[in-house]
Amino acid sequence: MGSDTEAEKKKTPVALAPIARPLAGKKLCKRTLKLVRRASEAKCLKRGVKEVVKSIRRGQKGLCIIAGNISPIDVITHVPILCEEASIPYVYVPSKEDLATAGTTKRPTCCVLVLTKPAKGELEEDIKEKLKTEYDQVMSEVVEVTSLMF
Repeated sequence: MGSDTEAEKKKTPVALAPIARPLAGKKLCKRTLKLVRRASEAKCLKRGVKEVVKSIRRGQKGLCIIAGNISPIDVITHVPILCEEASIPYVYVPSKEDLATAGTTKRPTCCVLVLTKPAKGELEEDIKEKLKTEYDQVMSEVVEVTSLMF
């Protein structure tokens, strides 16, 4: 029982919540986390359950990404329902740690909301274009995964 290395910690399987549907596959998960990283850099990201719920109730649109390994599960069970009522697409990713890393926070994050435009100010044209293309690409895949689920 030696000390755990980073590689050994990464190999441990993640216990997913039973409600984690639609779950992003490897390719979609990678693209989604890349989108979260870009949105974080562009200040188009809401982190955490409280901020996400507040933004959804205020009518802001975007893509909701929820971590699938949340315990206790009661923390996030209401978020997909709010998203469906507001017709906001959502997808689960396997790890809250990876979601936090992509969102440039050290603390594990339950869910994030990628907004279509920043809360304050305007983006530069090139950043806006990159974010829009990645957002559209991920959205089309999320819609496809969601349609397969129902």
